[in-house]
Amino acid sequence: MLSLLSILDQRAGQNSEKLAYIFLKDRENQEQTITYQQLSQISKRIAARLQSLIPPGARALLLYPQGLEFITAFLGCLSAGIIAVPAYPPKRNQKISRLIAIIKDSQPQIILTTSSLLENIQLKIKDFLELSVTQFLATDNLNNGEDFEFYAPNISGNTLAFLQYTSGSTGSPKGVMISHDNIAHNSIYIQKAFELTEKSVSVTWLPSFHDMGLIDGIIQPLYTGFLGVVMSPESFLKNPMLWLQAITKHGATHSGSPNLGYELCVRRITPEQQKSLDLSSWISAYNGAEPIRRKTLDNFIDKFRCSGFKSQYFYPCYGMAEATLMISGGNIEDEPVYLNVHSEFLKDNQIVEAEKDSENYQELVGCGHAWQDTEVKIVDPESCLECGDNRVGEIWVSGSSIAQGYWQQEEKTIATFQAKLANTTNERNFLRTGDRGFLRAGELFITGRIKDVIIIWGRNHYPQDIEYSVQQSHKALRLDCGAAFTIEIDNQEKLVIVQEVERTYLAHLNVNEVFSTIRETVALHHALQVYAIALIKPVSIPKTSSGKIQRHACCHAFLTETLAIVGQWQQNQL
Repeated sequence: MLSLLSILDQRAGQNSEKLAYIFLKDRENQEQTITYQQLSQISKRIAARLQSLIPPGARALLLYPQGLEFITAFLGCLSAGIIAVPAYPPKRNQKISRLIAIIKDSQPQIILTTSSLLENIQLKIKDFLELSVTQFLATDNLNNGEDFEFYAPNISGNTLAFLQYTSGSTGSPKGVMISHDNIAHNSIYIQKAFELTEKSVSVTWLPSFHDMGLIDGIIQPLYTGFLGVVMSPESFLKNPMLWLQAITKHGATHSGSPNLGYELCVRRITPEQQKSLDLSSWISAYNGAEPIRRKTLDNFIDKFRCSGFKSQYFYPCYGMAEATLMISGGNIEDEPVYLNVHSEFLKDNQIVEAEKDSENYQELVGCGHAWQDTEVKIVDPESCLECGDNRVGEIWVSGSSIAQGYWQQEEKTIATFQAKLANTTNERNFLRTGDRGFLRAGELFITGRIKDVIIIWGRNHYPQDIEYSVQQSHKALRLDCGAAFTIEIDNQEKLVIVQEVERTYLAHLNVNEVFSTIRETVALHHALQVYAIALIKPVSIPKTSSGKIQRHACCHAFLTETLAIVGQWQQNQL
């Protein structure tokens, strides 16, 4: 199995002038390009400089905006035998508590960034730095005219390549230890599942410091040898049309997004804008977010069918940082798999198929099957016994893509990465994903997170489903910017909704109307009584670096009265 570094050398030698990446700048029609030869030369120059400053096995914190500078710095670290630690660069007026937690946990000996960000980063974090961080290096400012002395370090398949910090709580992020073999195995995995070739073209706007953006958006194009087109997340969020324009212009075959990305395209792109789009080249439109909504897929298909998009292009899949990235996905030519299940039975962890005319059913989207040596089991999280058919349990995974564990956290590594099935001769270690789901005819369905499941009167309710219902209930409520959780009142679990309001509705918001709509919607769709509702300002809800709602942090903010409140309602206050 060839390593990423061997493949880089191979491509630089055989296809030196071939474009490896294009970065689309925020300004219209401006592009930066880099060939395989340039990629190899620049990354080795950075590697040589790192080798002169810190020893192999040391950590380097990478704080870069989206772009080619991050790619060369990341490959430079790998080439030098340095453990890369990708993270987001601190922004103006943004809390940096998660970044400081990453620094304290990984203890990097050097921080890499660009010359334009260097001074700001030094000012932001100088008061928090541990003694391990003694150096800063702007990698875009190295003298290209000088000779450099690079030596190939002793790297094996088990050598750590980078630490992927998970989307955990801000105070205690965990660094997933990804080896060179993990990268190679998951890259082959993705290549086979998506049937990628050197003729493929990808477009990504997903953050490079996040597992999906890094492994699929950056590493996969290099590994398979096709063109990778990169744009910034900020560009997409400001104008989703730019993503589909890039797919059209470059004839992209492989590109994807969390569910929200497709939803934003449906909502914001006008019929007039659509006239310029040609999405017929798009073979694999992957959707790896949780949850994946059939309604979103259907709406996107209906809207962009006239632009050449076909329903079989959609590729729902499942993955996580602890498995390097990809765990399951379907066959590239197949339509997405849907299943309607009775909601009442689902609350009791039972799967009973329902017809569409049933009174209370839930639409689930299949996430494909495992590939190669990856094995997926559905397990009772308490007894560690494998679940029977038509039962929801915790998803356990084993295979060569599973990471080595969490950096410097032995107990959590054992608990998460070394689980074993009870009452079986199967001695394999399994990764406990913390996700709930089930297998049906070989198809994996995800139903929610174990830790976030809301239990009221002994029944399970998935918070993302409640949040979705709330956000669909009124136009003033922001999509994917709400949290549902419970608090204990008089020894009973009570449901609380925290929800952001659209900025355009702030000045003339009828809070009582919104409160009433939310309560009625939750009662109608989930047979639950809401105890409290907090409407908050836009962009104020706690989220992880990858954009997932931090429900526990949100609950804490609610209880400590630190939310940016626009309006609040509580039971018995009417």
